Amino acid sequence: MVRGRCTGGTSLDSATLPVSKTQDTALAARCAGRIVGSDTLQRMRRWLPWIIGAIALAAIVAVGLNQAPESKTPSQPKVSKISAQELHAKLDGAPPALAALHAQANDLLPGARTALRSRVRALRGHPVVVNVWAAWCVPCRVELPVLQRASLDYGKRVAFLGVDLRDNRGAAAKLLRDIPLTYPSYEDPDGKVANSLRLVGTPSTIYYDAAGKQTYVHQGQYLDRAQLDADIKRYAAS
Repeated sequence: MVRGRCTGGTSLDSATLPVSKTQDTALAARCAGRIVGSDTLQRMRRWLPWIIGAIALAAIVAVGLNQAPESKTPSQPKVSKISAQELHAKLDGAPPALAALHAQANDLLPGARTALRSRVRALRGHPVVVNVWAAWCVPCRVELPVLQRASLDYGKRVAFLGVDLRDNRGAAAKLLRDIPLTYPSYEDPDGKVANSLRLVGTPSTIYYDAAGKQTYVHQGQYLDRAQLDADIKRYAAS
């Protein structure tokens, strides 16, 4: 500041406008205010683009969340017990090879890969669906009711088998009591079946045609009956 003037501000020329000490003090205060205000304004100008950007981003995120569709988690299929009356109505009159499977319903059988291969050979003449599951596998628990109902509906035409992978036998037996199946499962404690088929995990479902040829491996869970039906008709058609 020079006498009678704020540098960078409006001129107060002391040559034409006498300035007293009181006026000089007031002018100094005004100049200080202008300098502080100018610095604050400059800082605001530097930060203004960032503030505007942050507000715009928040608005975009809010709009996106409002417009995004709600995610839908597939509901767990209804678990139901199979009554003797329903079993007879659905499965009586099945061909002998399939009736033999129904006679071993819910059983856990030994033999793993060797026994499974032998059984698939014995079932030639009928398409075969093999489901790999485990009691420790949460998606398997969701999927098993889907297999349960399908095995009832296709039980006179398609053979169903299970493979219980690296499981605790007591836990597996309890799960089968909760979700009873119309077919037996082969225990695979060492994962030999899974390894030979190069499965990435459980659940997995393997399809064979009536000639005993492997036609498809579905890796992962069937979320609903429609998915399973489509694959049975495509890969295990008799």
